Amino acid sequence: MVSVFEMGIPYNNRAFRYGDAVFESIRSFNGRLLFLKDHMERLKLGMAAMRMLLPAEFNSENINNLIALLLAQNQHRNHARVRLTVFRNEGGGYTPQTNTISFLIESQPLINFYELNTKGLWLDIFTDLKKSITKFSAFKSANALLYTQAGLSAKSMKLDDAFILNELGNICESIHSNVFIVKNGSLYTPPISEGCINGIMRKQIFKLAKTLKFLVFESPLTVYNIMNADEVFLTNSIRGIEWVGQFREKFYSNRQTRDLMELLCAEGHLL
Repeated sequence: MVSVFEMGIPYNNRAFRYGDAVFESIRSFNGRLLFLKDHMERLKLGMAAMRMLLPAEFNSENINNLIALLLAQNQHRNHARVRLTVFRNEGGGYTPQTNTISFLIESQPLINFYELNTKGLWLDIFTDLKKSITKFSAFKSANALLYTQAGLSAKSMKLDDAFILNELGNICESIHSNVFIVKNGSLYTPPISEGCINGIMRKQIFKLAKTLKFLVFESPLTVYNIMNADEVFLTNSIRGIEWVGQFREKFYSNRQTRDLMELLCAEGHLL
């Protein structure tokens, strides 16, 4: 297994050649890895779906220790983004010769902790490609063509992000995040069966909403739902919660979104 400080990656690395890899982006706060248990659980499920072998030493305790060493070496002790990529070892063409794995850990500094954006995001829909609904949809893989093309499209239109459509034509997520809407005081978000990432922060929103006595419904989201929402917000483990200010000619407020962010940042919820 390739450890955290071994930087050499061979030219026939399967993540590079075939996107044969899964990854997690983990937020570090004052040296503590937020929601590490949830990240490791999703990562292991993704590895199992991709038929990768799971070594006994690949566990939360060992990964936490390796990341701590990396953060100290890189002097990223306050706020940092950590990426943990697991890839199948080299060998074979489309059909691998082995299911053993190696992994790479990276870190980059972040300036602030979770903070609600002061200006609402501007979004539209990416229409060139649709996301297929498969057993792999819920995981983050190195096969990210859809997201890179959506990012290029959003950049060309000077958007902050873009909604991703699934094969049914419903909104399942954005380029970076899960999607929630607020309508008449209740929250709505696509179920995992719609092909969205099984988001770590998405899971936290369910817990926070229960504390605030907000009802949460998992249901398909259409353009009509977005246009008729009172609020729209995006969630991911690195940025926390971001509110959407505009979708086409529709503008949104952020009152309940702000309540969720304040609770997220309160001590005791960042586990």
